[in-house]
This record gives sequence, C-alpha cells and structure tokens, in this order.
Amino acid sequence: MKIQSLIASLVVAASLLVTSSSVIAGEQITLGRTILLSGGDHGAKIPLLVCRKTDAIRVKAERDLHLERVKVTFNNGQTKTINFYRDLKEDKHTDWRSFGYRRCVKKLEVFGNSDGSKAGLKVFGRKK
Repeated sequence: MKIQSLIASLVVAASLLVTSSSVIAGEQITLGRTILLSGGDHGAKIPLLVCRKTDAIRVKAERDLHLERVKVTFNNGQTKTINFYRDLKEDKHTDWRSFGYRRCVKKLEVFGNSDGSKAGLKVFGRKK
C-alpha cells in the first residue's frame, strides 16, 4: 500500500514539474533564427513560411554580438523597424519590444555584427 501511494505522489510531482516548465516555454514562440557575420551592412533575412501572430518580439544571442535593429514585415505589407543598438553576450536576450497589438509577422530582417566570425541568434514572439 505504501509503494502505491509513493508512486502516485511521484507521478503527481512529475506532472507538476512538466506543467510548470511547459507554461514557461509556452509564453514565447520561436519566430526564426539566423547568423550575423562580423562585417555585414546587409540584414540577415528570416522568412516565415506561415505568418505567426504575436504582439512583441525579443532577440536571444547564441554568441556575443552587436544588435542594431530588427525590421519586421507583417502579412499586410507594412513594416516596423525596432531599434536595439546594444551588445548582447552569449545566451542573453533583449527585453520584449511591443507592436502595440497582436499582428501577423511574415518576415524578419536582423541588422548587426558578430564579435567573432559569426554569431547565431533567435527571434522570439510573445504568446498571449
């Protein structure tokens, strides 16, 4: 009898851990990833196959980089340029930058430079 209650307690505890981590992961969606080169004046384009609805974006560096701006293109053709102008260390991210309301993102273009030969980054959208 004690073993069954111990197993039941472990199952409940494990399900709570999975639920809490999925809530944290569920707050954001990955819009895309790209690589910045060390000396580039051109933006790194991230086309989205399907437009993704979000009300804000943030950028996470996979290596040290200097992030200048992100140009967001919406499915109606409008664009919005979000300026960052900051250095990001590896595994650090920017704060959320809002569009004001939920919009359908169709394409991203990231401008910046890597500190080394190249630096990867991810762009996230916020779920609501």
